[in-house]
Amino acid sequence: MYRAVPGPVGRWPSTRLARRGCVVPFRHSWAEPIAGVVVYNRDMKSFCRNAIITVFPIFFATTIWAQGVIIIEPPPSPRPPVVPALSVLDHRVRVSIDNQVGETTVKQVFTNNSRVDLEGTYIFPIPANASITEFSMWMNGRKVTGELLGAQQARKIYQDIVRRLKDPGLLEYMGRDMFRARVYPIPAHGEVQIEVVYHELLRLDAGVIGYRYPLGYQRSGPGHWGNFSIDARIKSDVPIKSLYSPNYDVERRVDGREAYCSFEERDFTPGSDFLVYYTVSEEDIGMSLMTHRRRGREGHFMLLLSPGSLDRRERALAKDVVFVIDRSGSMRGEKIEQAREALSYCIGGLNEDDRFRIVTFAGDVRAYQPDLTRATKRHVRGALDFVDQIRARGGTDINGALLTALDVPASRRPQFVIFLTDGEPTVGETDIYTIIDNVGDRNKNGVRLFVFGVGYDVNTRLLDRLSADNRGTVEYVRPEENIETKVSNFYAKVSEPVLSDPTVNFANADVYDVFPPDLPDLFAGSQLIVVGRYHGSGPVTIRLSGFVEDDEKEFVYEATFAKRNRIHEFLGPIWASRKIAYLIEEIRSHGENKELVDEVIELSTSYGIVTPYTSYLILEDDRPGRLSGAVRERHLSWAEDASEAKKGFRSQVGADAVTLSRRLSDDKREEVVKRPSDQNILYMAGKTFYKTAQGWIDADYKDGMATIDVTFLSKEYFQLIDAHPELAQYLSIGKELILVYDGSAYKVKV
Repeated sequence: MYRAVPGPVGRWPSTRLARRGCVVPFRHSWAEPIAGVVVYNRDMKSFCRNAIITVFPIFFATTIWAQGVIIIEPPPSPRPPVVPALSVLDHRVRVSIDNQVGETTVKQVFTNNSRVDLEGTYIFPIPANASITEFSMWMNGRKVTGELLGAQQARKIYQDIVRRLKDPGLLEYMGRDMFRARVYPIPAHGEVQIEVVYHELLRLDAGVIGYRYPLGYQRSGPGHWGNFSIDARIKSDVPIKSLYSPNYDVERRVDGREAYCSFEERDFTPGSDFLVYYTVSEEDIGMSLMTHRRRGREGHFMLLLSPGSLDRRERALAKDVVFVIDRSGSMRGEKIEQAREALSYCIGGLNEDDRFRIVTFAGDVRAYQPDLTRATKRHVRGALDFVDQIRARGGTDINGALLTALDVPASRRPQFVIFLTDGEPTVGETDIYTIIDNVGDRNKNGVRLFVFGVGYDVNTRLLDRLSADNRGTVEYVRPEENIETKVSNFYAKVSEPVLSDPTVNFANADVYDVFPPDLPDLFAGSQLIVVGRYHGSGPVTIRLSGFVEDDEKEFVYEATFAKRNRIHEFLGPIWASRKIAYLIEEIRSHGENKELVDEVIELSTSYGIVTPYTSYLILEDDRPGRLSGAVRERHLSWAEDASEAKKGFRSQVGADAVTLSRRLSDDKREEVVKRPSDQNILYMAGKTFYKTAQGWIDADYKDGMATIDVTFLSKEYFQLIDAHPELAQYLSIGKELILVYDGSAYKVKV
């Protein structure tokens, strides 16, 4: 079997060599980096004589640069070898941070899948202000040593490698120091294990400490990294309030003056650097502000609010909770059993000063106790006995159940209803808009309504509106998911409120498009993320107010809205994801409106976010920057395609409706920048690029803009980088692109 890879046009190896495993060169230069390794760059004249074979073209991946790469040197023999397939088998990172001093231990395993020994150079781009303290690699019984190069010397080496390989991937490391070591031999079908340890002093900025592990950006095409894992353990003399990663969905835990987070994935494909932020504060509720602002643009901000973990459970506020459980006939069997277990868990977690009530409904409405009852041991035992007797039969009177549940006295306590149902209203009032109005009229006290929809037979429009109009959230439990797990996990997060009815006011600042528009209560061990945009710049006073029991509390913080700030580039996509979710929810509730749809399209194309209305920029007449009249839809993260996603717009009941509601609910609370599933979209350092037939195109490029032509790897190309080092990260995307910077459009071409 033959496989074709890029190689000199019109030059072919012998059939005999191909059968022995040699790779058939195909189409362009014989120098292509793969999965952290650069393959031979050699003139293949002697390799191509008197050969006529059938060649099957394939799609070939460009580089995936990572933290720590091996550059393979071609052997001196004129006889061309088998192209090596050196890949990253395992990549493990352990981070220990003690009062801002970070120690990072990197262990990488490279595997040589070829039949020849390889020789190369291992280079490790060092983060700013970091120092290598240990390098371990043993070859042939001896420890290999390396050398540390300063940023200026490393810069020249990076550029030389880019010139030789004709691949810009390393440009994003321009300006960093480099650690370099010779690697020989990398045995055929063998492995090389490398360990690097470096230390760095992390920066504290307005109560926020950030850690970055460079991973590089995925280019076009498939890539394989084997296994990747990273875990970070943090200690601080000042209490840690929150821990946050904006671009990886980490498992995290905060416990007083210690915190931990981890991420692990098999067959990992890197998307962006691994970022972790944690906040420290002696205040009861920690507040930290992060901003991002590009030249000539309005700014984005993120406000992190967190009380951290409570030292004693008694510090949690007493609360009122009403549990409303559907016991209609459709809940019969496993669903009602799981609902009973979830309800028992929640009741068992009540504090003695809490008040509670249980309301169950089918065709009729029943309650444990006529009013809110203190969670004494006697009442908890009685409630658990009541739960054990719940049986599923009859219709579904949602209106009657919710009106009964909301019949609670006014209080400054946190008050919320947990409502679980698996069907549409069939008894009593059945018109969903009348039910929504009735609930709103009854809920004069502002009780928060948390909704769980079970299965696909629920009316999503009803449940979405009930939660949104009553300052709560909605969760949907698919048939294959466990009700008990969903409800108990949620309840664990809200069981210890510390501040009710919070509001945030920004004095001396012009903020807008703030999400969420209505703040939820603050709970112990949780963090509230508020995102928005701002005009102007300078000092700002932020006031957080709310209630602790009947006492109003105010917390005042001083911060600054930056005039220009290139870090925290993740803020834009997170803000845009949330705003798009609210816009689509509005469209779904009230019908398509051209103004709203246009705003969704503008946001999605500017920030590279896939929606049911857009997937990526389409070219008209081969001109970049134009959005086709018939927007092409594919690789949507919402659904298989846009037509499937939009079924949820028309449907109120069913799998499509539930899928859309779940997605909107998640996006309204989005905390992580999601990597586009479409490899034609790339978001990097505050800019969005789209891959087209002409290469990568900056979303800031407008049709008709004059371009400054720059030839790839030319003298002018590197002069541009020297004049504007910040452009190197964008130029690392590919050989052909259009980049807009400071009002000018640069067109890089081969």
